[in-house]
Amino acid sequence: MSQQACRLEKEITKKVTLEYWLHLPENYDPDSGLKFPVILFLHGSGERGSDLSAVKVHGVPHIADQDPSFPFIAISPQCPDHSDWNAEKDAVIAVLDEVMAAYHTDPARVYLTGLSMGGYGAWQLAAEHPGRFAAVIPVCGGGNPHHAAALAETPIWAFHGAKDDVVPLSESEMMVEAIQAAGGDVKLTVYPEANHDSWTETYDNRDVYDWLLAHSL
Repeated sequence: MSQQACRLEKEITKKVTLEYWLHLPENYDPDSGLKFPVILFLHGSGERGSDLSAVKVHGVPHIADQDPSFPFIAISPQCPDHSDWNAEKDAVIAVLDEVMAAYHTDPARVYLTGLSMGGYGAWQLAAEHPGRFAAVIPVCGGGNPHHAAALAETPIWAFHGAKDDVVPLSESEMMVEAIQAAGGDVKLTVYPEANHDSWTETYDNRDVYDWLLAHSL
């Protein structure tokens, strides 16, 4: 029997589930009409699972938990066990869309950041959604340099430890060099003595948040 050329055309939907922390600034008032900036945070591989409290160990949700005045609506989802942010990217965007629709958010000031596995996720998500994020901060992650053109229009500030023995510094350097070659707005801060933990100093730095807020679509 000879082969037949066939084609399937069918709309397929899938159910996604993702738990997340949501921080609202203490001055958030749904009746005021004031729109707030949004920051989406992607954690590292060690915080995967079903214990949502683990997500608060590092980064944005840790900062927001200790500072009720943290001026962003912060979304911090948890990646399931044995998965990664690339596999969960549809669910992550669905969470972002849900929060944007439910709260007084400013679509011109939506920011993305992540550390380690989440740094990889931030590079990937920003490349797949150009024009969605006003600025991006990937921390000790890496990406695909072939995505440089898609990232060239998004302001990016990457961070990495020079002595990182988990994700080599070259992962960030490769992305930054490719985006610079594409004419993009990107910079890299290297901590000379830091190993993999380049996130504590980064997320404790108030200048990081001021830099984010200085950018809008």
